[in-house]
Amino acid sequence: MRINQKRRTFVLSLLLSAPVIFFSALASAGPVADQTKKELKFGFVPGPYEDTFRKGIEPILAKQGYRIRYYSFSSGLEANNAVFTGDIDANIMQHSVFLEAYNQRNRTDLVGIVHVPTPPMGLYSRKYRTTADVQAGSRVVVPNDPVNLERALKILAGLGWIGLKPAANPIDVTELDVASNSKGVKITPLESAQAPRALEDVELAAVQGNFAIYSGLKLTDALALEKMTLPYVNVVAVRKQNVDVQWARDITSAYKSPEFQQTIRNDRFYDGFRLPDYFSKS
Repeated sequence: MRINQKRRTFVLSLLLSAPVIFFSALASAGPVADQTKKELKFGFVPGPYEDTFRKGIEPILAKQGYRIRYYSFSSGLEANNAVFTGDIDANIMQHSVFLEAYNQRNRTDLVGIVHVPTPPMGLYSRKYRTTADVQAGSRVVVPNDPVNLERALKILAGLGWIGLKPAANPIDVTELDVASNSKGVKITPLESAQAPRALEDVELAAVQGNFAIYSGLKLTDALALEKMTLPYVNVVAVRKQNVDVQWARDITSAYKSPEFQQTIRNDRFYDGFRLPDYFSKS
């Protein structure tokens, strides 16, 4: 596979830019919040979130009389647009930094109502077994959108391979924010979804957790995992006008319930996931 090494453009800028801002005043206002609805439409992109929802959340909501409909999207842009226009009620696929960038660029009002268990980004390799084995000059694929590029660069910085300029804005990060490269790794931006496949051609790849799991990579096989902080823990996103409606409160309560927490803790699949702060410590 040939890796496109053209200087990346900000994916959010391309996908979330002016052409998307075409909603009419009626669309911008959105549908009136329905307090009593019992059919909920959820959107997902490739990754573990739909399976988690089906396994741990739908059974709780079903006991309360809700019917769930599932919708698949190929990109976060499509999933967010569907929430904003009212085609679906919520999506589960993004962290708060991405969500805020989407809102800023599209003048939208999506809000995260609850954090969800999230697999961290990891550094993977089919050539090396440990970070100590990595040789100078090794190629490392990183996400080509600045929000997730920053996460990848922090993994490399945490290993002591590179140094970063301070106070870089995560939505404007480029490889120019690499101030030093003592390991001599060759940083190659690539679309995030392509990173797992790139492992056939490069020595290393920083892979977002959802794409890693979707492609069959195990978090426990990563050479290094990011130290995931709260802004990068994924959320259930809804329109702002729906934050306090009953069905949104019921979704939040389902995620925070002891039943859901037990489901996650009893499944080894979730080993390595960053659990939300509301999870009990026991």
